Amino acid sequence: MHPHTANGDDSRLSFWRRVREYAVPPSMIETATARRLSGDWAGACAAANVEVDFRPRDVARTHGRHLADRLREDLRRLAPDLLRWHLPRTAPDGRLRAGLTVPLARYPGERPLHLVVRTPPAWAEFGQRIALALWDGSDPGPARHPRPRPSRRFRLDLHRHLWDAARSGELALRAGPAAGPGYESGPRLPTGLPASGFGAHELLCATDRWAAEAELLRHAEGRPAGPVLVRLGHRQRLLLGPDGLVEEAVGDVRALPLLPDAATWALPDLDLLRAGAIEPDRLHPLVTAALAPGHRNDPRPQPPPGQRLVDCRGARHRIAVVDGVLTPLDHDPAELRREELLVALSGRPLPCLRAIDQTHRDPAQLTDVRERLNHGDTAGALAAVEDLLGPQAALRDGPLRDELAAAAERRIAYGRYRTGLTPDQRAVAVGSRLSYRLYRFGFPVHSAQHYPFPRPPRTATR
Repeated sequence: MHPHTANGDDSRLSFWRRVREYAVPPSMIETATARRLSGDWAGACAAANVEVDFRPRDVARTHGRHLADRLREDLRRLAPDLLRWHLPRTAPDGRLRAGLTVPLARYPGERPLHLVVRTPPAWAEFGQRIALALWDGSDPGPARHPRPRPSRRFRLDLHRHLWDAARSGELALRAGPAAGPGYESGPRLPTGLPASGFGAHELLCATDRWAAEAELLRHAEGRPAGPVLVRLGHRQRLLLGPDGLVEEAVGDVRALPLLPDAATWALPDLDLLRAGAIEPDRLHPLVTAALAPGHRNDPRPQPPPGQRLVDCRGARHRIAVVDGVLTPLDHDPAELRREELLVALSGRPLPCLRAIDQTHRDPAQLTDVRERLNHGDTAGALAAVEDLLGPQAALRDGPLRDELAAAAERRIAYGRYRTGLTPDQRAVAVGSRLSYRLYRFGFPVHSAQHYPFPRPPRTATR
């Protein structure tokens, strides 16, 4: 059995289930896949919120046509949505790990070149956007990036199945432990060290794959048979020998090859499927094809939301979006005008109107909106807000407005980062420009300070 407590295991599974629900929305996967299959790799990157910081034609002039052709072939095989699915994430919100440079491919030659993907530093994060770039070893990369060199720990050049659509089928072999609940068949861990799980956001050790992955690492780096360093936690290091035995690392072991995280830990999707915590339909289609072969995806679209019911003065009343505004359906305009006057005199409004005001300020669906914003699903967040309030709704003071304002601020910070500015160079805003920022962000920003609930539309039906 896994050496997890029940609560720890549930927390870990809950974390990854939430990440899989929000981090790469189905609309992104669908659009990016359609563009990739049509041969538009740049369009697929745009659909997956991936910036491209180079032009292949420039690579041909600098590094030769042969290398540029290899780069173009990899770009055509790149599934940017699959790459985003597998990039490293951090607890507790499941966002992409900030400030990383992850190598995807290496092109040897007189001037070796690396295709890398970079995540922005934490201060510049917006919409979980990432950037494809090239690194040739002589240029340290953009000065604004905290770690421009390719990471040894987070590298996907030895794990093309995590971003290359043509090789995604290898997931079935390289995702982690072999079929079955036991994990005893892999390398034997030293006494006293856990075999898996270091916090709720970590994964199970893929010990069954360590020996094979270590051999791939040695071959890629041209190393002779020897120990490979395995990083389990912040201060936990192991040495994996060529014979598969594991011992605690002692002394300075920084010169040894480091087993990448993608080989150290099992794929979370594998654990979610085995625990029954997620249906194959909710995974990325390429992941489903590899881990659940023969399964046919069924998106199960949700029916459009209808009316909501409110207990109002001993009766069940309806509220719904009418003419773009969330409106009470069971009160006539004259009654609503009286309620407006009552509220102006500090009275207590009808329960229907209180429910509408609560939905505008702090809706029960705020967590869903927040998660979508955190993971860059701006279109999904906007659709959720419009579904709740209507496209003509006013943004009122409260947690919902605060979340949208914070997302707008992150967009501005990301724009500064992309133009080369640092946090110290950020301009100080004078006055309140919240409405303008939210407008540029794509959300309705009508002021509602003078009116606590939306006026009923003339065409509202009872």
